[in-house]
Amino acid sequence: MTVTAVSPPAPAGSPVAGAYTRLAQVFSGLRVVEQAAHEPAPRGAGWVGADELAAGGAALDAFLAWDDAQVLKDYGRQARPDVVAGFGLHRYAWPACLLITLPWFLHRRVPRLPAADVAFHRTLGRMAVHVAAFACLPDDPAAALPGARVVPDEEALREEVRAAVAQHLGPVLEGFGPRMRRGRRALWGMVTDEVVESLWYVGHLLGEEQRAMAELEALLPGSTAPHPTGYRWEGPPGGAGFRTLAGPDGTELPTRDRASCCLFYTIRPDDTCVTCPRTCDADRIARLTAAATS
Repeated sequence: MTVTAVSPPAPAGSPVAGAYTRLAQVFSGLRVVEQAAHEPAPRGAGWVGADELAAGGAALDAFLAWDDAQVLKDYGRQARPDVVAGFGLHRYAWPACLLITLPWFLHRRVPRLPAADVAFHRTLGRMAVHVAAFACLPDDPAAALPGARVVPDEEALREEVRAAVAQHLGPVLEGFGPRMRRGRRALWGMVTDEVVESLWYVGHLLGEEQRAMAELEALLPGSTAPHPTGYRWEGPPGGAGFRTLAGPDGTELPTRDRASCCLFYTIRPDDTCVTCPRTCDADRIARLTAAATS
């Protein structure tokens, strides 16, 4: 049976409602529900708070049990606990990054979303958020809204994106990290990949793939300054890392090398992601060409 969730209207004056509505129009797998300050974050019945995942206790155990069961169901074999944890982090971080990057991409507004202000319902594909503060440019009409923080230019706004992602996912990494057997550099490499590949994918759905790639290259050029307080961006030097391959007919095929490995090969050794460093360019060309013609 399909469960349909009815989303309430966004709070009046929301700076991000338009971006989240556009996301729902092009990507049916995710709906974002905005909540007012007085509304409690949803809990129970499939919901988990980002702060609960960050705490690394029973809520994270239950969250990862879903991934463990899903791997066994889909592939007929048990995955290592660290691999399961990596899958679980990906399935949270990929949509969570869009909460920040898509309003920036579409409207040049960057919401601040501490872990306590985000909840996730993975089976329904729902996220509940409360946006109390956001950054924008001086000429944005939203600069007059409560919670607006005006920054002077595009680079300052990109720094806000990096800082907002670090503020949200930094604590989440603390929860997942001990289960993943990876160092901080590898964990932040995963964050880099989630930022890039989620917006790249949705940019394609929006018909703006090339602009999404250009914006991501500017956002993550491979060398970014640390945020001065709290959690800081610790992405790897590779940055967004897009490059272009030539298809059989001369078509340009965009690709990138992931900064991290999802370890799927530990379940199916012959299968790799198309952006995995283990996937050679000849295989990438064949797979990207097949995808483009199908």
